[in-house]
Amino acid sequence: MSAVLEAKKQVVSEVAAKLRESKSTIVVDYRGLNVAEVTELRKQLREAGVEFKVYKNTLTRRAAEEAGLAGLNEALTGPNAIAFSTEDVIAPAKVINDFAKKHDALEIKAGVIEGNVATVEEVKALAELPSREGLLSMLLSVLQAPIRNFALATKAVAEQKEEQGA
Repeated sequence: MSAVLEAKKQVVSEVAAKLRESKSTIVVDYRGLNVAEVTELRKQLREAGVEFKVYKNTLTRRAAEEAGLAGLNEALTGPNAIAFSTEDVIAPAKVINDFAKKHDALEIKAGVIEGNVATVEEVKALAELPSREGLLSMLLSVLQAPIRNFALATKAVAEQKEEQGA
């Protein structure tokens, strides 16, 4: 009996550690998906560097309380799977949201974004953001615009002076 209890304590501490360490965690209800669809979802998440696991709700609730995320407990009813990402904040939300658009059976229930419990709407809004590379390219173009405009203005002034001197 105590070996079972120790195993459960181990799972609780493991899940709590994952909740604390992950940049983004998404809780989904996967009822209605067949094995092939779940396998495809797992494959897409694995390719994005996201871990996708199923834990018992009672153990996950205890882990959420241990991690200081008691607000997550409302979503932990019925069959749930949890996607953890320690690398990218947007990746799990984007993959799951895209998959949910094609498969109505997959339902996003809640999430944890950088240590804060997030609603379904917040998770979906996060999924609509461009990727990290896309955001960086947008930032780069914003930073380059003043320099580009300055260079064009300087060139125009130089051409105007050339015309006046000739």
